Amino acid sequence: MSDKVRWGILATGAIAKAFARGLKQSQTGELVAVGSRSPDKAEAFGAEFGIPRRHGSYEALLADPGVEAVYVATPHPQHVEWAVKAAEAGKHLLVEKPIGINQYEAQVMIEAATANRVFLMEAYMYRCHPQTVRLVELLRARVIGDVAVIQATFSFHAGFYPDSRLWKNALAGGSILDVGGYTTSITRLIAGAALGLPFADPVMVAGAGHLHAQTGVDAWAVGTLKFAGDIVATIATGMGVNQENVVRIFGSEGNIVLPNPYLAAREGAMPGEIVVNRRGEPPRTIAVESAVTSFAHEADAVGRAIRAGQKETAAMPWADTLGNLRTQDDWRAAIGLTYEAEKPATQSTVTLANRPLRVRAERPIPKGTIVPLDKSVSRLIMGVDNQVTMPHAAAVFDDYFERGGNAFDTAHVYGQTKSVLLGRWVAARGIRDQVVIIAKGAHTPNCTPPALRDELIQQLGWFGTDHADLYLMHRDNPDIPVGEFIDVLNEQVQAGRIRAFGGSNWPLDRVRKANAYAKRKGLQGFSMVSNNLSLAEMVDPVWAGCVHVHDAESRQWLKKTQLPLLPWSSQARGFFVPSRAHPDKREDESLVRCWYSPDNFRRQARAVELAARHGVEPINIALAWVLAQPFPVFPLIGPRTIAETRSCVKALEVTLTRKEIAYLNLEDKA
Repeated sequence: MSDKVRWGILATGAIAKAFARGLKQSQTGELVAVGSRSPDKAEAFGAEFGIPRRHGSYEALLADPGVEAVYVATPHPQHVEWAVKAAEAGKHLLVEKPIGINQYEAQVMIEAATANRVFLMEAYMYRCHPQTVRLVELLRARVIGDVAVIQATFSFHAGFYPDSRLWKNALAGGSILDVGGYTTSITRLIAGAALGLPFADPVMVAGAGHLHAQTGVDAWAVGTLKFAGDIVATIATGMGVNQENVVRIFGSEGNIVLPNPYLAAREGAMPGEIVVNRRGEPPRTIAVESAVTSFAHEADAVGRAIRAGQKETAAMPWADTLGNLRTQDDWRAAIGLTYEAEKPATQSTVTLANRPLRVRAERPIPKGTIVPLDKSVSRLIMGVDNQVTMPHAAAVFDDYFERGGNAFDTAHVYGQTKSVLLGRWVAARGIRDQVVIIAKGAHTPNCTPPALRDELIQQLGWFGTDHADLYLMHRDNPDIPVGEFIDVLNEQVQAGRIRAFGGSNWPLDRVRKANAYAKRKGLQGFSMVSNNLSLAEMVDPVWAGCVHVHDAESRQWLKKTQLPLLPWSSQARGFFVPSRAHPDKREDESLVRCWYSPDNFRRQARAVELAARHGVEPINIALAWVLAQPFPVFPLIGPRTIAETRSCVKALEVTLTRKEIAYLNLEDKA
């Protein structure tokens, strides 16, 4: 039996045909199936390329047990749906570029590949060609000295056809996504090689472009990137103007020219050529032989990786894909291009993967109770302070909800946009009765009863809902008697704007007094407190007015009263990632100021030790310690990416013994 990877192609357009031809030249793969939404197109494609199994639907292709790997060649916006479905069907994946219309769709696909343990690569085929390999070797050998300036262009002139995918907003048209990604990809590769890295992400992205008056997508655009070491790049793309599609690299000792940088021919041989010009020397042309297309090299790179049991390749690793799309996102933002599907007002009822939102995790995030709220609350609460765009929010929120999370921590001081994003997502997905929205207000200097009421009403307007399930005062104001706060909070309960309330960064003696006042008056008291608690003790407040409950007396009081705690910075803002926090590393001022102490580094060392024993990361051990406290704890987490959410959830799988809990916090007798 042949050991070749058995491929299926999903969709039958021009790029699918190019890959089919490449597979014919491949040494590692064979094309055994094709899937189309049209049985006639599947039959025609199969006949053209001699494919034995021809499926009249994408679902049938994914159900084919003879298919090991799938090349997804649909229009851009459909990639995420079919990549996720293919991963869940156990198929390895090569997804045509751009893998998603933004970095957040790529995160969804990477998570699906991770969860289902399948290979995934974004199909930048030129990355697999020997010309690209040779270029990187030359740059690392410093044949032109220190790289200073990079110029990259990929542009063509296509007539305007409003129904073409190139020009349609609904299909994520425009030149930046169609071919501009090649320019960001190759400049990031070149800058990385010059810096001794696999690739580099720019520290600055700027740009300008022309948006078509009828469809709003970019007809042409230019960009400027700046990398570490003051390497700068100018990039240009277009589908409404011809330009010179070359790459030039200028260094301290000369320059390199790539006459055909992207090696995009779809048929025949595809040799390469690199022109090196060194100061004081005649030009040197380096011929790179290749009897096949870049698509054939790509198929073989993927085939070898799959047979080696790898889940990604060095040619285009996942971090590279995410960085490239992040650069394209920034470039589009610089020219004012946001697709309609990415806007808050046009959110869908389904997830980014085009399916109903529901809990899908085999072991969902557990839930607890915060009296008198009549909903259960997930033990990990999603902080809504890092999501800055609708695609970002939708990707992270969808993933969190599908893991069983249902509680979202917001604040008036975070600004209108973040509350609006959460509210639009909740409304679009139709899940208001399934989620717990936490509003926070009355932050210093607006920590007064009138400001509390006004900010709450304003934030509810931002959410687009008539109530918050839980409300937290963001700060305390010791100049105001606790009774005045209890009175105004009960007014909000009576008005139906909140169900239960508490205080964030409130000293526990003030909490005691507030609840004593409420009891005397027959009113509702604090149902929770949200002060800092992490395995690392906060040695200096992160912000003015911050309060922690790490000390033994506070934790004993919480144990006695069983008052729920919603701790912020529950993972000490990354202190338990040893590469971020080291006694001699002082790059992050706030990390140093707030968490660096001899005792905390002892705690970190012990977390590293137990992480090795439990087969997890030290940060998982740190969060597991918080969750293991002898009182109700609902840690606030602040993931910026789906991968960070996955890391947080990993802590729920860790069961610490009483001895380990004491050991981690230096309370053991040793």
